[in-house]
Amino acid sequence: MHKRRLGRTDLLVSQICLGSMTWGQQNTEADGHAQMDLAFSRGVNFIDTAELYPIPPKAETQGWTEKIIGSWMKAKGNRDQVVLASKVVGRTANAWFRGGRPSKLVRADILDAVEKSLTRLNTDYLDLYQIHWPERAVPWGANPNRVGAVPLRADSVGTPAGETPIAETLAVFDELVKAGKIRHFGLSNESSWGVMRFIAEADKGLGPRLVSLQNAYNFVNRGFEVNLAEVCEREQVSLLAYSPLGQGYLTGKYDHGARPLGSRSQLFNRGQRYETPNAAEAQLEYNELARSFGMEPALFANAYVASRPFVTSSLIGATTLSQLEMALSSADVVWTEEMQKAVDAIHQRVGNPCP
Repeated sequence: MHKRRLGRTDLLVSQICLGSMTWGQQNTEADGHAQMDLAFSRGVNFIDTAELYPIPPKAETQGWTEKIIGSWMKAKGNRDQVVLASKVVGRTANAWFRGGRPSKLVRADILDAVEKSLTRLNTDYLDLYQIHWPERAVPWGANPNRVGAVPLRADSVGTPAGETPIAETLAVFDELVKAGKIRHFGLSNESSWGVMRFIAEADKGLGPRLVSLQNAYNFVNRGFEVNLAEVCEREQVSLLAYSPLGQGYLTGKYDHGARPLGSRSQLFNRGQRYETPNAAEAQLEYNELARSFGMEPALFANAYVASRPFVTSSLIGATTLSQLEMALSSADVVWTEEMQKAVDAIHQRVGNPCP
């Protein structure tokens, strides 16, 4: 398992990061512990979580994932061997995060979030603390195919009314770094403009410099390559690529409209991002391409993301140990020029149907 530098930091993270969003909903505490045991035995040193998790978000389960990770680290006594990342929610009307009121990226809410996460995780610091999504009014994922009617322009010069200035938010993360609560700062589901604005404010001396960006990246969503790849390369911001399997649609299990009993799509009906027009046809084509190379679609899709030169770490997720084994083995796949040409040929025709 190769290790790669996180941004400009001295942290080396495994090329595969263990995602955790099913722990506490589809997976029990014992399941989560078993997954961490397996991943770390295979060279993974990087775990990603969030105050939001598990998914789907609910008041009665919120924070359970962090508790499961915290209990595992306490039992193992291995906090110093874990690169631990969590996230604070962006703007949300869901009131259960902040004790009965909506949340924004303001000082009181960020401080409340980090203290609760540290308690659940049984630790006094986070290696990486990320904003889960922007507070700004932008489409989910921040890199859509079309902008539509999103209000990008303020009524007057400056920050639109009701929006917390980026400099104000960044100043809170500066506090957390200086207090030793977090080591580094990252973003998630962010656009090129957002990345550059956070960097510009940090370069003025207003807060910690961005080290990572956690955005979706997979066969049917290669939007990162359009602008963000150059931004992150030149600014030394690490891409932590989530959803390499496109919420499971690139495993083949949903081919031809199938919805296996117990699958996330069947249980929760939350796959709309990967059920857009022409998405099923594109997913099937990639899955059949994998089979033509003699590989399981899940292995092929994971190997593609892990092989990209602009990906620092690929965030994998699993509900079973066998799924996790396959995802981990993708680090051993030699991605060939023939594979890449075949993938690019499909992408040239179908584009990014699932931004």
